Amino acid sequence: MELRWDPPGPGQWALDRSHMSGSATPLAQELMSRSMPPGMRRTFKELGVPADTISVGWVNGLLYTRLRPLIGADKPPKKLPPSFILKVAVRLHPEMRRRAKVAGRVMVDRPWRKVVADWESGGRAGVEEKNLALQEVDLASLSDSDLLTHVRRVFQHAVTHWEMHFWLHGSDMGPIGLLLYETAQWGLDPSEVIPLLEGASPSTSEPIRLLADIRRSIEESGREPQTLDEVKAISPQLAADVDRYLRYKGSLLFSRYDLDGVTLGEVPNVILATIRAAEKRDVAAEIDARIAGVRARVPSDQRARFDEVLGEARAAMNLRDDNGPTTAEWPLGLLRLSLLELGRRLAARGRFHAAEHVVELRSDEIDTGLFEGSEPSADDLADRARHRRELVLDDAPRLLGPDEVAPPPDVLPASLSRLVAMVQIVIAQMGMDGHVGKSGLRGVGVGTASYRGRARRAGSPEEALESMEPGDVLVVPCTTPAYNVVLSIAGAVVTSEGGPLSHAAVLARELGIPAVIGAPGALREIPDGAQIEVDPVAGLVTVLGPT
Repeated sequence: MELRWDPPGPGQWALDRSHMSGSATPLAQELMSRSMPPGMRRTFKELGVPADTISVGWVNGLLYTRLRPLIGADKPPKKLPPSFILKVAVRLHPEMRRRAKVAGRVMVDRPWRKVVADWESGGRAGVEEKNLALQEVDLASLSDSDLLTHVRRVFQHAVTHWEMHFWLHGSDMGPIGLLLYETAQWGLDPSEVIPLLEGASPSTSEPIRLLADIRRSIEESGREPQTLDEVKAISPQLAADVDRYLRYKGSLLFSRYDLDGVTLGEVPNVILATIRAAEKRDVAAEIDARIAGVRARVPSDQRARFDEVLGEARAAMNLRDDNGPTTAEWPLGLLRLSLLELGRRLAARGRFHAAEHVVELRSDEIDTGLFEGSEPSADDLADRARHRRELVLDDAPRLLGPDEVAPPPDVLPASLSRLVAMVQIVIAQMGMDGHVGKSGLRGVGVGTASYRGRARRAGSPEEALESMEPGDVLVVPCTTPAYNVVLSIAGAVVTSEGGPLSHAAVLARELGIPAVIGAPGALREIPDGAQIEVDPVAGLVTVLGPT
């Protein structure tokens, strides 16, 4: 089948494979389409960003995004009018004038400080409470009609909290964007500044600390458990510790942002391997020294400002890495688990060829007709699954549509120009702008020491993790923030997508794991089982030979 790569709308669209690494399921497409644009529209409006939102489009199941302008979004100009006309237009346009005022206040009031504080003082707990209420429903005891109602309820819960997820990103990425923008004015490169955020995300390292405590208790017992049940049998305290960990982490869909991924509770052997590999790290002194070294290069009259913007960016990092697992991956995992119960029932009655095909449903197909023989048929769903698997996406265009001519920054009021620059630098550092700065096995390095080990890659992240042994090098398209529950197994990490601010890079820094992020050839050129060297200083992966 020959694929068409038509832009999903006016303007230019960038391929985002830092979140969706393959052809997405229908429900994941709908979730993203219904949540990202309104969530980003709200945060842009509240922060005064002179753009409408980030639009979402799907081409052959791949996610493409576009920064949607406030003016002329559906009819982007091929040629800009003279600068003096643009300056007048920007200053007369009612919404641009309002955004300029908001942007000016934002730099004074820093509204993200309140959002971060609210999240820490009850916002997170409120979302966790809703997640737990849905998680504690006994799916097996529900009637067919009640199960359908529950699935639709969980889907709406996911839509609501994914929208919250994208809105919260304004308050975690805003101060990080400000840090990178201002330090660039002092001659500092993002590659020097981003590592200063390490150690500021306890939500990333906390699961490993909890598992390290469980590991220590196991070692003190002198036992060598081979299953989680055997771990729990060692003592009531260990049983309680494991149960509490699984209560908050077991339903996380950690391996990808799609329903064909797996929740942590579905791979108990991976949990056990993570326990065996878990170690606590204390990098506070090292980070302080690193910050001091960079601070010394800041002009002396700007060092107080450097301290301020760095402090706010570090305060926001925990929200950034706590936000995703709580508002996105946990609701997505709950949706997968409820769908699987539905799929098992329908497969048992011969309506589906396999329970897993339930993830190929659209939301409008989740109704009583599924039990009554209406469309889609079992063959239809099997075809959808096969079609998604068979799509060859390595050669998908990074950009679709004609170049959009952007107004030069000097036509905008200073407050708006600064915000545009902040947004652009964050998008680029997350690897979401569609441009490839590296090639082959070169990418962005994380860490200071090279690592040699066995590459573990497979057709999916789940397969790779299932076959991993501690010390192997995990080779995947990208990671989610919830990978922190399993990543300590890896001796190093290589991804084909992402940038210095992508979740894979953040996790590697927080967990002290050498990594090369965004090496485009990783999945094509690294054989599973090969011995490889990961050199984060050079940002290079070298295939040394077979196992």
